[in-house]
Amino acid sequence: MSNKSRKDQYYKKAKREGYRSRASYKLQQIQQRFEVIHEDDVVVDLGAAPGGWLQVIKDLNATAIGVDLQQIEPIKGITIIESDITDPATTEKIRNHARKVDVVISDAAPNLSGVWSVDHARSIELSTSALNIAKQILKPGGAFIVKVFQGDLFDEFLKIVRENFSFVKAFNPKASRKQSAEIYIIGKKFLNVPVNLNAFYEVQIVAIGEAGDGIAKINDFIIIVPDAKKDEVITVKLTDIKPTFAFGKRVS
Repeated sequence: MSNKSRKDQYYKKAKREGYRSRASYKLQQIQQRFEVIHEDDVVVDLGAAPGGWLQVIKDLNATAIGVDLQQIEPIKGITIIESDITDPATTEKIRNHARKVDVVISDAAPNLSGVWSVDHARSIELSTSALNIAKQILKPGGAFIVKVFQGDLFDEFLKIVRENFSFVKAFNPKASRKQSAEIYIIGKKFLNVPVNLNAFYEVQIVAIGEAGDGIAKINDFIIIVPDAKKDEVITVKLTDIKPTFAFGKRVS
């Protein structure tokens, strides 16, 4: 199927089924593959205009909050916040409507300049803003979906997402245009923890677990260190992070 035919297929389908954007099918396909949104979840959609993703959230019987600088035509039962996702004040505006957020999603794209390096950098900036908001409002174990343009900065951004979620995948929905450089990153099981993957920490072994591993703590967060003795002070590199504990490898 040609790119034009593919575009026409989803454009016509959206018109026929009452969706505001062909992008609605991208979220549907992400949902079918990864089951990110569940019934009764609170979902914040960053860069929500014109509202196609908000309609899908509503179809899934979840509570939607849409955020965008552009005006969004009202959708019954959905909260709309007019704000810039790159503005730090936006986080507090969201908190005024929801203290517990299960999922943060973003299909935001920059205004295109036609210069690829510039457009890619702007895409990463928007995606980073979305991630920063997600880190502040997501509940532990929450989920994240964000659109990114592929390019030189993509791998570094993906690495940062992996430092904050236990499960991370990059995915290209069929509803995306064939020649588009966009790709979606899906993060699940948000790690709301005081440590970072592959970072180094000096810790004291405060106990020995039943399996014989050393137990250390960073701000009451448990670090499991094999081959360690009680009361040792050592430097460890964190090799795996779970929602309630992490594994550390001795480096000194």
